[in-house]
Amino acid sequence: MKLSVVVPCYDEAENIPLILKRFSEVIKRDDIEVILVDNGSKDNSPQVLKELLPQYPFARTVRVEVNQGYGYGIVQGLLACSGDFIGWTHADMQTDPADLIKALNIIEANNNNEHLFIKGDRKGRPLFDQFFTTGMSIFETIYMGERLYDVNAQPNVFSKKFFKTWENPPKDFALDLYALYMARKAKLHIERFDVIFPERVHGESHWNKGLASKWKFIKRTIEFSKKLKKEGIH
Repeated sequence: MKLSVVVPCYDEAENIPLILKRFSEVIKRDDIEVILVDNGSKDNSPQVLKELLPQYPFARTVRVEVNQGYGYGIVQGLLACSGDFIGWTHADMQTDPADLIKALNIIEANNNNEHLFIKGDRKGRPLFDQFFTTGMSIFETIYMGERLYDVNAQPNVFSKKFFKTWENPPKDFALDLYALYMARKAKLHIERFDVIFPERVHGESHWNKGLASKWKFIKRTIEFSKKLKKEGIH
């Protein structure tokens, strides 16, 4: 398998049919797999996956019985990947599965270089969200001493070899920061490409629900940044 894509799904029953359909439209080869992680969903996501997956031979699922966080679900999916290159994107249809194919094309154009880390660079976002991201990017870059911007952009694609170097990755949304920071510390070549970031088709964000949630996100990110810096990961 060349590429394994993890899609964390927490109460995404309405979006799962859409993302599977979109993946089926863009996957034109048999060495790509999609792993949908049912991350302790409390809606009917398990039933939707059971009914739909037989129609999509490129896809399979991993079940996390109790939701322990966004990052934990993704890591469980990454552990199940069989691809030489692995990564993740979101299930909310704000990130186009076609972006994963673009990431793979970049990897193959660079002779399958294991020292690449491919990441999106979000465009078309609301002005306030852009301002929030810019502020967090400036803080992380100065505080961590590494160039870190648009940390939560999707997708993230890298070699399985790089993933095996991770130790105690965070269980929450700090996973995106951890992965990019680890890539910087490992001196990987970070390749960014533009991705469109539209509104959600169904449902609502599980964390981005206004100023209070953004403040909570900032505090969690700062605490994790302190932890990373204290541990002195190299």
